[in-house]
Amino acid sequence: MTPGAWIPAERLTGICRFVAADPAFALDYLSFVTGVDYPEQKRIEVVYHLFSSQHRHELLLKVRVPRDDPRVESVTSIWRGADWHEREAYDLLGIVFAGHPNLRRIMMTDDWVGHPLRKDYIYEDPEWLKGLAEQRQREIQGLGLGERT
Repeated sequence: MTPGAWIPAERLTGICRFVAADPAFALDYLSFVTGVDYPEQKRIEVVYHLFSSQHRHELLLKVRVPRDDPRVESVTSIWRGADWHEREAYDLLGIVFAGHPNLRRIMMTDDWVGHPLRKDYIYEDPEWLKGLAEQRQREIQGLGLGERT
């Protein structure tokens, strides 16, 4: 089981800088950032999975934020790989990562309303997934990613 620690949201970046730089931790790789929605408790948990390539150990850092204002500081200045992870958590759960260099949707379309991984999200149009998949397929074809040579 991966060891973990709950930390106050206001101390997140300081603690992250410490565990990344301190030789005993050397947590140089951010594996993922994710969120968990707990509407009954009126909170969202933000989870950071960290790994040390030097020591081969891992650590989970967990932060609780209020569901009505889910906001934490971005860790992109510590681990550049946090960029798309934070964007995904913003897009799907509505977690705002203050100081993020490009916090915008990454999975859903720019005109999407709401955050579909929230447990109280209501899908008003049952055809939404089909339309989104078709749009993404057109985008991929436009980039030439689906072509074989």
